[in-house]
Amino acid sequence: MQRIRLRYTKRGRLRFTSHRDFQRAFERALRRAEVPMAYSAGFTPHPKVSYANAAPTGTGSEAEFLEIALTEARDPGMLRKLLDESLPDGLDITDAVEAHTSGLADRLTASVWELRLDGVEFEEAEQAVAAFNAAGEVEVQRRTKNGVRTFDARSAVAGLEAVRHEPGTDAAAGGADGTEPVNRPGGERCAILRLVVRHVTPAVRPDDVLSGLRVVADLAPPVPAAVTRLAQGLFDEESGTVTDPLSPDREAAPAAPPTAAGTATHRLPADGTPATV
Repeated sequence: MQRIRLRYTKRGRLRFTSHRDFQRAFERALRRAEVPMAYSAGFTPHPKVSYANAAPTGTGSEAEFLEIALTEARDPGMLRKLLDESLPDGLDITDAVEAHTSGLADRLTASVWELRLDGVEFEEAEQAVAAFNAAGEVEVQRRTKNGVRTFDARSAVAGLEAVRHEPGTDAAAGGADGTEPVNRPGGERCAILRLVVRHVTPAVRPDDVLSGLRVVADLAPPVPAAVTRLAQGLFDEESGTVTDPLSPDREAAPAAPPTAAGTATHRLPADGTPATV
């Protein structure tokens, strides 16, 4: 059995698809691409697909991950291309590697998010971010199926900064291809927040951080924020960055065997003196 790990996106209007919607679209793509999937046992076999830490409905993402199990070996690059062609625009397979290590989900310990705040001045966002970062604890509330829950939104945040908006550069404003700008309310005023949040329990989401900014600085954007996950992976405490979770599989991949043209051969000449060709 071969295991392939894939990175995929949710762009443009496809950010409104639920995780279940994506599952259905992906399973159809597997059939269209004629991928030799491994199936579970039992009365209702289903393809062996493992999804890891899916983004909330309504948020875009450049860094979603899953793993599939195959009954026959396939080239990851070709498989990526076939699956990408079988999915709708906006759900794009951007990377594929063969799994040579265990624990992909264990390497998804943090995410980098971009929050586009239309109608908010940069200076206003900068002051709110400074107040949030200076707070030792920021209690917010979220409604769950078990009722309203109160928790600290500050402790999970490893980094939060406001950056000036440059039209056409923020991922959250992109169209189906992630680059085409979309007109949103708020006029010329717009602030961009870059957020690095650890994956903890209870999970702290971008909307929880926005609630925290409203608590500490009364920051309330006039329109809903456009949110995009830019990356997720292992959090490096020293650099404060999030690393690519597929890198260990690339590094553990066996080296390609040397070709005949690039291999030195040794033979003995007629006089018996060793020589190298």
